[in-house]
Amino acid sequence: MEDSKKMVKLAVKALEEKKGEDIQIIDIHEISVLADYFIIANGNNSNQVQAMADQVQEDLEKAGYECKQIEGYQTANWILMDYKDIIVHVFCREDRLFYDLERIWRDGKTIINADEL
Repeated sequence: MEDSKKMVKLAVKALEEKKGEDIQIIDIHEISVLADYFIIANGNNSNQVQAMADQVQEDLEKAGYECKQIEGYQTANWILMDYKDIIVHVFCREDRLFYDLERIWRDGKTIINADEL
């Protein structure tokens, strides 16, 4: 679990560097076997969404964490990055509102600040 906390902090910092909006962290380890944490953020356009995903991947790779799978990069409406212990969701604003993952995963614990981990 300590590795996943480090990964969350790195990913959130990377998203913030690229001006990601409304960054949410949801602790799902008690309600799902998918991962320990979901990180959800959005950008204003597809270029920003791709830049956010690129920064997350670059920073986590530098720290030795390998992305198991990336989905949606080409269209950049919703990029899902699976790091096994954490899953990063980077949306364009409209798609984030449509899919509303925060509502779907409301049984998880919302973490206000990555420094709380």
